[in-house]
Amino acid sequence: MSFNLALVLVVLTVFTGLIVAINKFVWQRADRWKNAPASREVLVEYSQSFFPVLLFVLIIRSFVFEPFRIPSGSMEPTLLQGDFIFVKKYSYGLRLPVTETKIVETGAPKRGDVVVFRLPSDPSVNYIKRVIGLPGDEVTYEDHRLSINGRLMELDPIVDMSSRQPTVHSEQLDDRRHDIKILNPRSRQDGTWIVPDGEYFMMGDNRDNSSDSRFISAIPESYLVGEAVRIWMHMDGLTWPDWGRVGTKIQ
Repeated sequence: MSFNLALVLVVLTVFTGLIVAINKFVWQRADRWKNAPASREVLVEYSQSFFPVLLFVLIIRSFVFEPFRIPSGSMEPTLLQGDFIFVKKYSYGLRLPVTETKIVETGAPKRGDVVVFRLPSDPSVNYIKRVIGLPGDEVTYEDHRLSINGRLMELDPIVDMSSRQPTVHSEQLDDRRHDIKILNPRSRQDGTWIVPDGEYFMMGDNRDNSSDSRFISAIPESYLVGEAVRIWMHMDGLTWPDWGRVGTKIQ
């Protein structure tokens, strides 16, 4: 059973807000000539204290920024396991919490964006990958090389003098350059895919260790959560935080 933080925040915010409103417009008038029960006074006091805090957190988390922790190495070398990131929720539209209904259109993903999305087969699970294919694109991945609509994407090895075989490469997607990791001589999954309308083809930067659209299919726009923009902390297990990654912009 998964923990739905958005639902908990909504329920607590609505509950405390109702208590504050009922106290202002009903209980205070009814208790003008008598003392209110002590239990009610405690409930009102706590509600008045927590309601503005809960409302602020709910608005920021739902419409502005939401923190996420990177749980695996599927986005290496761009993002490492243990990175804590900010996701910009308003990049691809404003959505109501819990129902995820879009109420305001603000933009669409661009090729190369790093995006958090809900897994269509289990919406309680969040994935993070890079946008490779836009709606209508033909995406081909063969021998670690990407071709989009018949155009081969530029890929350059980054030389590591300590290794005979370069594992990190620099890839160009339109006007966005980023690093990817290639571990195995043979690609894990080659093929050609046509991206359906209203969907996006996602891939991890760790190309040989990522469960992405090559395996789970393209992601419908309605499952997008937001764009990953900054690393605000890195701490993996009981190790000391890596302060050098704090504030890093996600390319």
